[in-house]
Amino acid sequence: YRDEALVNWSEALQTVLANEQVIDGKDERLGQPVIQKLMTQWFFKITDYADELLNFDELDWPEPIKIMQTNWIGRSEGAKVSFKVASTDDDIVVFTTRPDTLWGATFMVLAPEHSLVDKITTDDQRAAINAYRDAAASATEIERLSEDREKSGVFTGAYAINPVNQKQIPIWIADYVMISYGTGAIMAVPYGDQRDFEFARHFGLEIVAVVQPDGVDEIPVPDEMDEAYAGPGTMVNSGPLDGIAHNGEKGRKSPAIAAAIDYLEERGIGEETVNYRLRDWLISRQRYWGSPIPMIHRQDGTVEPVPDSDLPVELPEDVEFMPTGRSPLTYHQPFLNTVDSDGNPARRETDTMDTFMCSSWYQLRYLSPHEQEEPFSAEEAAYWLPVDVYTGGAEHAVMHLLYTRFFTKALRDTGVFDEAIKVMKREGRDPAGLFDEPMTVLRNQGQVLGGERLGDYVLCSGQFSGDKLMADRVEVVEWADVPAGFQGVTGELMKRVENTLFVGPDNSIVEVKPDAEIIIPSIEGTNNVNQLKHHLEIQRMSKSKGNVVNPDELVDKYGADTVRAYLMFNFDWQKGGPWNESNIKGPSGSQS
Repeated sequence: YRDEALVNWSEALQTVLANEQVIDGKDERLGQPVIQKLMTQWFFKITDYADELLNFDELDWPEPIKIMQTNWIGRSEGAKVSFKVASTDDDIVVFTTRPDTLWGATFMVLAPEHSLVDKITTDDQRAAINAYRDAAASATEIERLSEDREKSGVFTGAYAINPVNQKQIPIWIADYVMISYGTGAIMAVPYGDQRDFEFARHFGLEIVAVVQPDGVDEIPVPDEMDEAYAGPGTMVNSGPLDGIAHNGEKGRKSPAIAAAIDYLEERGIGEETVNYRLRDWLISRQRYWGSPIPMIHRQDGTVEPVPDSDLPVELPEDVEFMPTGRSPLTYHQPFLNTVDSDGNPARRETDTMDTFMCSSWYQLRYLSPHEQEEPFSAEEAAYWLPVDVYTGGAEHAVMHLLYTRFFTKALRDTGVFDEAIKVMKREGRDPAGLFDEPMTVLRNQGQVLGGERLGDYVLCSGQFSGDKLMADRVEVVEWADVPAGFQGVTGELMKRVENTLFVGPDNSIVEVKPDAEIIIPSIEGTNNVNQLKHHLEIQRMSKSKGNVVNPDELVDKYGADTVRAYLMFNFDWQKGGPWNESNIKGPSGSQS
């Protein structure tokens, strides 16, 4: 389906990225910043399979992978509650896992992108609201959700009516509320939620105690609290819920939550519901490489699928690549121009699918790669599926491994496996459950990590500018050779960023002048700052970290058989470990 969405946009890659492809606010491929941008995109409705994806009963998979997928799907039981916007006909619907704390909701917070913000903002608050929304748009989702970030927000000037006590409560916008999670709005209960507590403290908003903690004789005084309280206790200041226990359990397992849900449903102001952290899979990519999205845009603005007879849609080979932020297919007229089902001029969809789509079913194509009429042979599928043992890295837990599970279930439900099922039944075999999962057994291989390396011990001399040394000479020495009374900066080189050195355990900063003298006794000729070796921890090999081992050099030095023997016998297959060239001496000796 197609919808407008706030997406992760990479300026460096000039394309949209899935949430799983953004790490610490940067794209996983180049490590460049990712911003938020509103665009019309295509989605796969993976959320329809959320509950089924939480079932791992028939899978022999590593427990950490199951936990990561469970947390990523993020099933939450709670209630949807409607708040009237004062003096309007508008409602704000929120999802909460703690409807029992409604009597402690003292303000509301909308995501800056919420559709009601423009409508309810008062004239005297509009400039501040617009400025805040512009600032929020430049922050990534990771930044907005950071617990260390100082709370910020702006009052809209509007009020909502708390449906359980009819009190007017102010409506704010804040960037810690995301439009893509839940309803894009929250009821703020500062007594029981730490983010809301910090927000209320920052802006001087009311805090109402609604739970008396177990083992405490008196109800806490909000002004004396250092943090929110979300633990078990007895409901207080909560009208009909007073005296009912909240035992710390989720959903109806808590007497207080069960009573609150019943109260809301009896009065028609809320209903029990389940919410998921998982979002639908955004597949649109503004690039050439990827499977074409087989849709046609008609002149009247509607969209229709490409006829089955015209599938598959193939990519042209003579495209021009330009850094425009749009797919190069947009400028390829023979590909772009087509006709709709009525024979009228139309244009093809130019976004392509996320390449994870292709890897979600490649194991099926491997069954019969030369099959021309079908994606795979029914006979081969009946014989081989599901995959018995699959080896893959744990880094794919919430990407490829989740997507391929969804894809298998979707193909099952759309009848793609029907012919294979018929084959199995004809052969007297029971197909039940065999097409529910892509692979039965999963094993994660370990990684060979970059080994630890001590940095050069350096003597840096020059002039201090504040706490920074402007070095005109850097010499690599043995630690015991430091001259008595040395006045510069000395120690192990811990890190280097271009001409800036971080030296010693306290990371003293040394700025190396462009014309500085660099002396490295172990390297002949004129030395430069790029030849200085900094400290390396044991971590994944990466060119940017300078800890990549060149296999060609090892083969030249020890021979291919020795290197293979070392890799086979020095590392646990599922754990891996740090590279240590000195350990090659064992295999090398046995080969001689």
